[in-house]
Amino acid sequence: MTEFPIIETRMDQGPLVISQAKPDSQSVALGVVVNVGSRDEAESEAGIAHALEHMLFKGTENHDVRTISEMLDELGGSANAFTGRERTCFYLTTLYEDWRQGLDILLDMVLHATLPENEWFRERSVILSEMGMVEDSPEEWAMDQHLLALFPDSSVGRPTLGNHNSLANISRVQLRNYLESRYRPPQLMVAAAGRIEHSDLVDALSMHTWPRAATQPDRPAFTMASGVHRLPRDIEQAYITVSFPGLKLGSDDRPAAWLANQMLGGGMSSRLFREVREERGLAYSVDSSLFSLSDGGAWTISCATDPKMLPDCIQVIENVLNEYSTVTIDRTELGRAARQLQVQMRMSMDSVENLMLRMAARFDEPVVRPISYWLEQVNEIEATHVEGWKSSHLTAKPLWSICGPGKALDDAAQYLHE
Repeated sequence: MTEFPIIETRMDQGPLVISQAKPDSQSVALGVVVNVGSRDEAESEAGIAHALEHMLFKGTENHDVRTISEMLDELGGSANAFTGRERTCFYLTTLYEDWRQGLDILLDMVLHATLPENEWFRERSVILSEMGMVEDSPEEWAMDQHLLALFPDSSVGRPTLGNHNSLANISRVQLRNYLESRYRPPQLMVAAAGRIEHSDLVDALSMHTWPRAATQPDRPAFTMASGVHRLPRDIEQAYITVSFPGLKLGSDDRPAAWLANQMLGGGMSSRLFREVREERGLAYSVDSSLFSLSDGGAWTISCATDPKMLPDCIQVIENVLNEYSTVTIDRTELGRAARQLQVQMRMSMDSVENLMLRMAARFDEPVVRPISYWLEQVNEIEATHVEGWKSSHLTAKPLWSICGPGKALDDAAQYLHE
């Protein structure tokens, strides 16, 4: 298994450039990653980063919206963008011979967007429709409400889409000011993976002029709530979401956390899946996941069940968590979880897009370590390290959010410990 090194260059007055070659690939993935997300927004401008994610596709000083879409389609690959709590990314995948053209399109969108007033009027309606889709999806809505309760009085918990009031009041001038003050070096990184030479990428980027971002304020610290959060809603399923403290993005404890999470709710042989679904048939889906930020995170369990089974489901999940917090890990179970993670990591190496997106971690640590490093860490970790990590986190007070019909919540009340 050959893995080429990750190379980076800090351009003078320009962005950080980071790439990983995959010479046997037919494609190149390119990304413009910005160290800004919904966490960085004031309450009055909630959703502005996501709005810019949409608007940067709507025309530049060189190309109108129709031309941009045609140019991206002619490349024949894929183009997309996403907004998270702390990152915004614009990316595309092209054939290796077309990467320069793809890079020019991405940079034109980010550096020379015109943000037409008429396009913003239309796109605001599109985002409002997107909000409506979330509200119509009980599972997504319940998770949004859980995060709002989990991170009280913090922008961390707010949905990346914003809200109706903030979106209605965001003007084109605000969009322009936010773009020009934040979507610039040193807050901006250009990442690439695939059949590409790092020196060629740097040479191509040196042809552009790079305005600088304004000085960014420090992100305020957040606190995590505990207790029980009830979400009455007349729906067919009940949704259980439980969050404990997790880990930050650059933590050295990542292998221990990954393995602990894998054994708890990361697969069909995990403890939650086996007890909740296989042994008792209480739910179709139950899993656990890690939500990480630059300075902390959450370890979250999610489950959907019939409202009549809500009390039983809560009791089983609590029992699994209590037992798992103190149990000594069996070598066979740990080995199976490690194998699952290693397979996932190795298979991700086939995707140039996955390799490129990994590089956003550079904002949170001094170096992006190759996948081979993490394969070795997972393989060599001691069970006692994993036991210590899971125990210290599962003994903290969690936040339980329960969403479902009011009667079902009343019936489950005796099993929810404030």
